[in-house]
Amino acid sequence: MSQAPVALVTGGGSGIGKAIAQAFHDEGGIVVINGRDQAKLDTAAADIGPRAHAVVADLSKAADAETLYAAASALGPVEYLVNNIGIFESQSFFEISDQRWADFFETNVMTGVRITRLALKDMMERNSGSVVFISSDAGVRGIPWMAHYAMTKAAQLGISRSLAELTKGTNVRVNSFLPGPTATDAVHTYFGGIAAQEGKTLDEVTAGYFRDHEPSSLIQRLIDPAVHGRAVVALAANPAMNGTAQRCEGGIIRSAI
Repeated sequence: MSQAPVALVTGGGSGIGKAIAQAFHDEGGIVVINGRDQAKLDTAAADIGPRAHAVVADLSKAADAETLYAAASALGPVEYLVNNIGIFESQSFFEISDQRWADFFETNVMTGVRITRLALKDMMERNSGSVVFISSDAGVRGIPWMAHYAMTKAAQLGISRSLAELTKGTNVRVNSFLPGPTATDAVHTYFGGIAAQEGKTLDEVTAGYFRDHEPSSLIQRLIDPAVHGRAVVALAANPAMNGTAQRCEGGIIRSAI
């Protein structure tokens, strides 16, 4: 019996990352997640299942990226890498400091660069593997109230396609995935804060958000993270998909392709 494939999902302790890790686990994979809080990671790994492993690693540090990759590789060749780590916030362009621009680039872009530099080299050497960058609809359409976030998500699209070009003629693939507004704990906390300030219910704030800020959304609701989990596994495992930017944003981007 062949060994179960190893899937490394960065930032897999919560939100979309945890849903992706769960989907890989449900398909029989060995899953490795990372974060900076051991207790939270252990809880997440227990929730995901017996083949989930938690590693404390801060990918803003090159040494921690090496530690994480070594821990995952000890379980077997890393067949799937999902670069999911990311932060977001709403802020006026005129108030975003230089340091905040740098923070967003470091967290949303460079964490993926560091771990992919390690994983992709091994994938190319053994001619097998798949990398997915979790971008966003913001990377295509831009969002004026979070320009620094949109910048990083556009950068991920460029990196993903550029690395896919390196894999030409091999069995290694690099793709990006573009989720839209999703019902994660972080989003619920964000909307909950607005609800408290405005004296509204969470449902009222959510409906108002889509009406006022995302009128092009065809589904007009938040997406279940589990939907993204299953979609990312399908993207990562499909041998005919390489160099693509797979949308899963509820139709917000008004384009057929």
